Amino acid sequence: MMGKAQQFRILFPFTNKFDLCNHCHGITPYIKAAFDYSTGVSGTRFFSKLVERVSEDVEGIARAQTTEEVLRNWGCDDTQVTEIFQRHPSLRNAMATKLESKLKLLSKLGVTSSDLVKMIHSRPRIINCRLNQNFDERLDHLRSLFGSKELLIRAIVRNPSLLVYKFREEVEPVFELYEKMGVSRHDLISMLLLRPTLIPRTKMCKEKLEYIQRTGINKESKMFKYVVTIIGVSCVETIREKIANIEKFGISEDEVLQFFGRSPLLLTLSVDKVQRNMTFVVGMMKLPASTVLRYPFLVCANLENTLKPRVLLARQIQDMGLEPQIMGPALFRALRMTEKRFLNAFVGCHEKDVKEQLMSYYKASKGIKRLAAASKKHPYTVGFPF
Repeated sequence: MMGKAQQFRILFPFTNKFDLCNHCHGITPYIKAAFDYSTGVSGTRFFSKLVERVSEDVEGIARAQTTEEVLRNWGCDDTQVTEIFQRHPSLRNAMATKLESKLKLLSKLGVTSSDLVKMIHSRPRIINCRLNQNFDERLDHLRSLFGSKELLIRAIVRNPSLLVYKFREEVEPVFELYEKMGVSRHDLISMLLLRPTLIPRTKMCKEKLEYIQRTGINKESKMFKYVVTIIGVSCVETIREKIANIEKFGISEDEVLQFFGRSPLLLTLSVDKVQRNMTFVVGMMKLPASTVLRYPFLVCANLENTLKPRVLLARQIQDMGLEPQIMGPALFRALRMTEKRFLNAFVGCHEKDVKEQLMSYYKASKGIKRLAAASKKHPYTVGFPF
């Protein structure tokens, strides 16, 4: 027994307990417990495994004194280390041994250095969480849920919180809820990759179920999984506000809900964006508000970079008497074209001087800024999923 105490004293040749605690403050409780025994403060038996653990800690301290060295030894290059510390500055002062143990767990999972950068970017303090608690059990549950290691890693990179969710209390109930509503496991996993916050934000109620029913969407439809999951993670108040925002342009509530059923991604757009696009369609394009029911891209498209410049260019071409004209059905096709295709079709087909004139006008139209956009006090607008 005394041999073990002497072995520990050789590892740490300090004169008193105060010096040792100052040197190894916060490193590991095994060191402090072992030193208490060796100085006669506590304990009646000394296990050889404890000394082995202490030796491992000492070797770990010798290998990497800083978290930066730990990250580099794990495989992160200079750029990745810089990005990690920029996103999570306090990680510089973290305990190197704890960081190293957590990185070993991530290596066991199959996470690479580039994956780690993405994880910390989306949730900076994920490394601070207690990943080691029931890690193997949680990992087995997640593997059985996702079916393949590749899908699991993609999901964890998108939402690192999967590593700390309580599986039976938080993950399983959400999967069971959506499966009862008709969303298959395969579709639900794809939605989880698309909407990383699906698990913590899902909350169903009677009003939401009524909205889903009124969209008229069929369970066999490809849009069903989008409708159910987007409504599931959205607040009821937000859904009401977005319905009312389109209703004020003269479209009934049933038409709006059916509109959402055909184009569920509209529910992810902010109230401000939908209102500005609808105002442009009705005010500048002089089209009935119901036109958006047939052409949803009029609401989704970028107003400043797509809709407004192309509509103004169409009017300029008409005023100059040029061909081809962008009118009627051709206008809707033109608005959906890529930038390169649009310019080739309606600008590049003219002579050099006319082409330069149209291109100059088009670029100037793109440069028109929103009124008072720079003076907005609150850049945050009501969007998805809030």
